[in-house]
This record gives sequence, C-alpha cells and structure tokens, in this order.
Amino acid sequence: MHMFASSRLLFTACLVGGSFCSVLAQDAIRYQEPPQVLKELSMAKPSPSVSADGKGNWMVVMERSDAPAVDILAQPELRVAGLRINPNNFGPSRANYITGMYLQRMGSNKPTPIAGLPANLRAGNVSWNPSETRIAFTHARDQQIDLYIIDVAKSSARRINARGLNMVMGNDPIWVNDEQLLYSSIVAPASKAPQRNPVPSGPIVQENLGKAAASATFQDLIKSPFDEDVFAFYATAQLVWFNGTREMPVGKPDLYSSIELSPNRQFLLQRVVHKPFSYLVPAGGFNSIVRITNLQGRQVRELAKLPSSELAPRGFDNTLNAPRGFNWVASSPARVTWMMPLDSGLIKKQVPFHDAIYLLDAPFAGEPKLLTQTVERAGNLVGVNDTMYLVIENSRAKHRQKWSRFNPITGATHVLIDRSTDDAYGDPGTPLSVKNKAGQSMIRFTADHKIMMRGTGASAQGDFPFLASFDIHSKKLDTLWRCRAPFYESVVTMMDNDDKRFVTVRQSRDEAPNYFLRTIGSDVVQPLTQFADPQPALRNLVKTKITYKRKDGLDLAADLYVPKGYDPARDGRLPVFMWAYPREYKRASDAAQVRGSQYTFTRINWGSSIYWATQGYAVMDATEFPIVGEGDQQPNDNFVEQLTWNAEAAIDKIVDMGIGDRNRVGVGGHSYGAFMTANLLAHTKLFKAGIARSGAYNRTLTPFGFQNEERTFWQAPDVYSRMSPFNYADKIKTPILLIHGEADNNSGTFPIQSERLYNAVKGHGGTIRYVQLPYESHGYAARENILHMLWEMTTWLDKYVKNAK
Repeated sequence: MHMFASSRLLFTACLVGGSFCSVLAQDAIRYQEPPQVLKELSMAKPSPSVSADGKGNWMVVMERSDAPAVDILAQPELRVAGLRINPNNFGPSRANYITGMYLQRMGSNKPTPIAGLPANLRAGNVSWNPSETRIAFTHARDQQIDLYIIDVAKSSARRINARGLNMVMGNDPIWVNDEQLLYSSIVAPASKAPQRNPVPSGPIVQENLGKAAASATFQDLIKSPFDEDVFAFYATAQLVWFNGTREMPVGKPDLYSSIELSPNRQFLLQRVVHKPFSYLVPAGGFNSIVRITNLQGRQVRELAKLPSSELAPRGFDNTLNAPRGFNWVASSPARVTWMMPLDSGLIKKQVPFHDAIYLLDAPFAGEPKLLTQTVERAGNLVGVNDTMYLVIENSRAKHRQKWSRFNPITGATHVLIDRSTDDAYGDPGTPLSVKNKAGQSMIRFTADHKIMMRGTGASAQGDFPFLASFDIHSKKLDTLWRCRAPFYESVVTMMDNDDKRFVTVRQSRDEAPNYFLRTIGSDVVQPLTQFADPQPALRNLVKTKITYKRKDGLDLAADLYVPKGYDPARDGRLPVFMWAYPREYKRASDAAQVRGSQYTFTRINWGSSIYWATQGYAVMDATEFPIVGEGDQQPNDNFVEQLTWNAEAAIDKIVDMGIGDRNRVGVGGHSYGAFMTANLLAHTKLFKAGIARSGAYNRTLTPFGFQNEERTFWQAPDVYSRMSPFNYADKIKTPILLIHGEADNNSGTFPIQSERLYNAVKGHGGTIRYVQLPYESHGYAARENILHMLWEMTTWLDKYVKNAK
C-alpha cells in the first residue's frame, strides 16, 4: 500500500445528514466526533504510574501522555527492518511518553518538585542507580534524544550527554555504578542520511539455494539495497561511557542489537548484527555475532556467529540450530550461559535431551562447560548461588512449563513445578526479585530459603492476588497475604531488605487504583497515593461477572455492563454488544476456569467496548470464546463450530436473564477478535451487525502459521480454507464494519486483509463499510482517529443493532 499524508482517502460510504448511504466509490470525509460522554471518556488523562526505591524511602510519580493529535503521527517516519524510526532524533517514531515527574516520600502525600526537568517533557527509560540515590531517564526532543540524571536528595535533574542518543535498536542506558552510565549515541547527524536515487541501478533480486526459510509474515521489512543503507546508517551507534563528569567512547561504532553489563561491571556481553541483512525477518533476526568485550571496547572473546532467524524451522518449540539465550548469571561475578539444541532445532526429533546449557567464566579463555541438559526446550537459567540454579523448561505445543532445582556440583536435579500454562487455578505465581550487592536482580529468597512469589490467585470465585513463599524442598506454597473482597489488590514489589513490607496497588468497583504499603501479618494499610477517578461517567454503570455453559457443557463467563438503575422488568430488553477474543486450550477443564475479577475499578482505553454501555446497550465484554483441542486434536480443527457454540451460549444467557434482545445483538473484536467476528457473520445468522478492527481474513496470506496454529497451509489446507472468512465472503450478508490502521505493523494483519475482504463482500452485494485510519498502527493513538473510530462504531451499532428492523 502507498502511505500518503493526511490527504489519504478514508474508504467509507458517504455521509448524508449524519447517516450512511450506499455508494460504490471511495469518499473522503472529515473527522467526526462521537457523543460527548464517549469523547470525554476516551480523552481522559491516564492515571500516573509509580516507581519506588527498594528501601521504602522515595518513589517517583510519573504522569503519562494522553492521545496525541494526528499531526504528531504524520511526522516523518522510516519503516525499515521491522522498525519504526524517527529519522530526526534516532529514536522510535511511536512511543507513550512520561509528560510529568515528581518525587514523593513514602507515606507522605506531599509531592516534591524536581528542578531542572526539561520543558515539554517526553521522558522514558526510567531507571534507579544501584544504591537508589539517582534516577536516569531519556528525554525525546524533536531533533535529539537526551539523557538526564535526577539527584533524589537534591530533587534536581541535569542533562549529561552532548551528542544525541541512538535508541533505534532499543538499547536502554545502563548504570555502571552509582555515578556512571553506559549508553549509545549517534555517529552522524540525520543530515548525512543516505539519499534515494530515483534511477535504479538494476532489479532487486532475492535467491534461495535449497535452504528452507519458512518465515512468518512481518511488516516493514528491508526491500532494497537502499533500505539496507538506511537501516545501517540509523542503527549504527557509538557506545559511550559517562564517568560522572565527561563522556568517553567505548570501542568503535557498530550495529548493537543488545548490550548487557556483567555483575562485576567489568565486561560487556554484546550482540552485533551484520550483513547480509535479511529481507524476510526484522532486525532482531539478522545475522549476528555474540561477543564479550571489556569496558574499553576491546574484544575478550567471540562466543558465536549466529545465522539469520529466517533459517529457523517453523513449528512450536522448534528453534534455530545455533546457540541462543546468552546471559550473565546474576549470582556470579562474570559468568555467561547459553543454550544449544541437541535435536538440530527440531522438537519432534526423538532424542533423550532437547537442549544443553553451557557456561563460561572469566577470563573466558577455556572451553565452555556443559552445565546440564533438558528434556524439553530450555527457556531460562537462573543462578541462585554456587550450588543452586533454577532451570525453566517450556513446551508451547504441550502448553506446559517445568521448573527444576539443579546442583552444578553434584548434578542432582529436583523438579519443583510441572504445570499446564493454561491452568490458572494451579498457577503458583512468579518469583519476586531483589537486588544483590552488585546491584543485580536476583530471585528473592527468605532467610529459610523459600522463594517469595506473587500471583493472580485465580479461583472459581474470580481472581484474588496473593503473596506467598514457596519451599524448594517440600514444594509447598504458603500464602502470606491474599487480597479479599470487595477489593482487587495485587503485589507490586517488596522492600529490598525487609521480608515483611510490600507495596500493592488496590482498587474496587468504586475505588480508583492507588498504591498502598502493607506489612505481612497486619491488616493495617498505609496509602501512598491518592489518584482521582479519571472517568467518573463510568460510575453510572454496573458490572457483573456472569457464568453459563455452552452446548458441550464447557463453563464460560463474560463481564456484563448495564446502566446503573436499569431494571429489566421496568425498562425492557436492551440491544446487546458482545466483544471477544478467541483463545486456544489443550484441556476443556482449563478453558472452563473463571478468569478476572468482579471487583475491579472500571477504566477504559481507546479500544474498549464498554463505551456503549453508556449509550443504552448491554455490553458483554471479555466474552469467553475458548477453542479447545484435547489429545491429538488441534483446537482449530473445528474452529468455526466452537465459535458458534460460544456465541449461541452467550446470547442465550443474556436473553434468559431478561436483559438482552435476541433480535438486536452485535458482535465485535480487534485483531484475532476481528477475525472471529468475520467468521461468525460468514457462518451464522446470530447477529444483526459486526465490527471488525485490524484483522486478518485470508489465512493463505499467513501460510506458515498464525496465532496458535503451528501447522503450515500445506500441512493443513482444509483448516486454513475453513478458517478464512474471505473464502465465504459471498455468505456475509450481515452488515459488517471494517476498521484498519493504514500503517498496521502487526505480523499478518496487513491493511490489504481488510481491503480485499471489503471488495469481496461488496462484489457479492453485502452490506459493508471500510474505514482506514491515517497513520495508525495495529493499536490506534491519534486523538482525531480515536474519536472518529468511536463515531463510526456508534453510528453502525445504532443503525444496524439498536434501531434494527
């Protein structure tokens, strides 16, 4: 697609007197706005976020940016190598910035202003130094990205860089110690960027000589030698060491994909990409070299030459036949580990072990040592001390995860956790972290060698988050604290040197999310923030979690929103708007589990469906649409049938409650939910209208797998055909509204997916409208586009659902 400026046409029907009329042309219309309450809700300022130090002394409160105007998205943008680059300041072209910052003592409601903050703050990458006396952050100006340091005691900030930072590859600044930082800077100004020659020197040729390269469908890839030059120019960076007073270069400029500092702060683990660049995968999958250097940039050892990820075999749990997962071990001064497949990267190959884990210690001169081998694909290795590692194994195909305790001296392995990743009720949570003396994040252990865990606490009554200790010997999980009704309260962090105090964020149906300080064993809570309700109009809604069964007996749930004071007996049945996103499971028992909480504070962003509960609709949000495939059966083998069962059960429930009007039900979804919507309209007559945002509708355009389908088109052509609503465009007679961002960057959801479905349905006389939002990606950002989207959806629902004949 051509990406033009704001003159880009919206693919829409014409607007006459505020309603739609049927036309066959493309018409540009001016931006429209939805009803005032929807405008106020969508443009409400986001609540601030908080980052607290580990000692419980200070926290920095960060105010976030709201929706930018569309002219901000219209600024110059490079789309190359899978990246979205601002060519003026060598940073990402799309970001959510921090627009305000202040300090606050823990336990005090009085903000402490920070002197020296730049005007028109656009901050990001906030990080504390090891002793938590200073805070670093980046600030994006129009022409340069700067690096600032906040002195917490003085409550003042200062800029430390001269040349602009290079954030193209996403390498955040690194604290070397309490005073010093390591970061990437630009090499040449934007004025030196390559200029396109309109006269080509020859054709663009791609060639494959017998090697399988079954890549996924990515956007914004390199397409020409000129693109290669542009990527190399903007991604090349100079490492800089700020020693507290001045900047010093580290090594030579290079294409740094990742940089990690060793725990003893003497070495750098670097991954550097190099030519030939791939035309099939983004920059993160390019040919690269993994190496260790000292802090002066001198190479100590090259660890591996990695081929392009385009050579990785397709299929869940398959991997490139090369080393991967290079990391420092936080519990050692300078020890690097990595994994290597023992099955040539093919998980279905019959071998006793699929992965080997190696380690190498400073001075990195000897041969790597084989640490252990794993039965499943190794996911991570966590060092606890010299006699204990935690080994995490994953199987995406089996939906399982295993944690083991490994002793490198004796070789003994003890399985700690072996569970289905779909089993929310049995989830023991994730370990909390704590900084060691070297400032490295480690798994947090209690004095009696138990792991501190936090989890969502899913149950048949909903989610009740918890704090617990996990005994690595008895494998017993002891709950130390658990959220109680009528609140939804989750653990944020624990104080570094205190096994009792921890920070939570708490909310209820009527109480906005705020931060609190708690102590294990006490019911006393200390409020840390008092953020106000950003969307008071939502308090005029009532939320209820409803449960029901589909025809095969599977338990389902949805979050129902209706206006406060609504009485079905008095007020009659309401039109229904159902919003959903399908999810795959390997066991029906896992799919049937209750997820979410009825005690959350209702907040909505641009993509929510809850807006229309303020417009006289009964909204079924987060309507569960599980797709189950047990045993040898894959979930997608009867995808359409299960979609239908889910929809029928949800409609029957809302009708049986006396709330919903069976003859006025609309359905919608975003991304995979849009795909679901088009399928429902192609195969059922359950709905009066559908709304599909940023979806994919022709699965032959994603032939090497999609979502949680690992089979290729050639392995399962019937599945791909049956699941593609494009193939049933002649059956789509229910009115459908398609909305898509013209600059969608999500894998597989090219805007052409909506364009071709629109033309196919139109060609068969269906009722369809296609709205393309200028400059928008897979998620929408610009104020004008969001408001117009809400207007489009409101107008469509009112015409075809609320006021349906």
